[in-house]
Amino acid sequence: MSDQNDGSDTIKDPEEWTTGDEPATGAQLSYLGTLAREAGREVPEHLTKAQASSLIDELQDQSGRVSGDG
Repeated sequence: MSDQNDGSDTIKDPEEWTTGDEPATGAQLSYLGTLAREAGREVPEHLTKAQASSLIDELQDQSGRVSGDG
């Protein structure tokens, strides 16, 4: 058993993700669709993972929703 912290629980800026330039995941796009509908906004096409994550944060802030981490 080890109490080492490898940094995996550190929140990183999406623009620094190694996979941030990959296309957004299905889960991201689905959640964005829900948030955008509630906010009366459109989801841009061809988002990257990093862009989708940033937009999710923005729409959550606008809607008062919180992330599912607690």
